Amino acid sequence: MKDRQEKLNEVLMRVAKGCRVEEVTEEYAEVDGQMRLTKRKEIRRDIPPDLKAVQMLLGGTDDVGGWTDEQLEEERERLLKALEKSKKRGKPIKKEKKDEGKIDGNGGAVADGKGRGKA
Repeated sequence: MKDRQEKLNEVLMRVAKGCRVEEVTEEYAEVDGQMRLTKRKEIRRDIPPDLKAVQMLLGGTDDVGGWTDEQLEEERERLLKALEKSKKRGKPIKKEKKDEGKIDGNGGAVADGKGRGKA
């Protein structure tokens, strides 16, 4: 189990840092009754660093994969209660961005939500 975790961390670190991948494609054809290499193509690609992998390495995400069924059920209940509580108060869970001060595509000001345009 520990070896598997070490390998996963190693791969995750490689993805977090970014890496270079080299691929070789070879094509063979039958020439005079024998298989011979007719084409060989080498490709090198740079893969940029992945921010999600960095977050996982830094512990920025919860590892719910290791949770028991009971823990998952408790978290589900907690989230449902929080959702109900926010609905009763009339407050949205996710804040919406305001369009104040933005310009529309025609060069005019965007309305402030009360039917009035802002200049």
